[in-house]
Amino acid sequence: MAAFEISPWKDLFVASSGASAALAGLVFVAVSINIDRILKFKGLPERALQTVLLLLSVVLVSIIGLIPGQSHIALGAELLGEALLFGAVIAMLLRRSLPPRSSPQSWRLSRVVVVAAGTVPLIIGGASVLVQSGGGLYWTVGGIIFAIAGAVGNAWVLMVEILR
Repeated sequence: MAAFEISPWKDLFVASSGASAALAGLVFVAVSINIDRILKFKGLPERALQTVLLLLSVVLVSIIGLIPGQSHIALGAELLGEALLFGAVIAMLLRRSLPPRSSPQSWRLSRVVVVAAGTVPLIIGGASVLVQSGGGLYWTVGGIIFAIAGAVGNAWVLMVEILR
């Protein structure tokens, strides 16, 4: 079944590792250009790191998916471990960078949704591959897509919205 066999996913992992690595580099450039402004806003440095970690998580998930000859147990354990570690760090950064409670609730909720969409599917995907039940690598692809989309949204804030 394709959800648990790694070989059909190789091209996707090659493409996602290259794309997310390039995007992470662009985020570093955006942060370095706007570092003075980013440091003036409470929580924005954490949001910048969160953005880089979302993209780095995709790079690492993709590299893990490219390791040849892995059993489903090894692959699932590696994906799950990576997702749990990065998910925990990203969640901690989110907590430290959320807008104040006096801000519109939609701002806070949108930030939580972006992080959850880019991390939780990776956790579920790793667990699913490990036990060979559920959506398997399809969950991982969802996490990759949402992590990249969330990081691009955050990058927009770091590059453009900060200048307004």
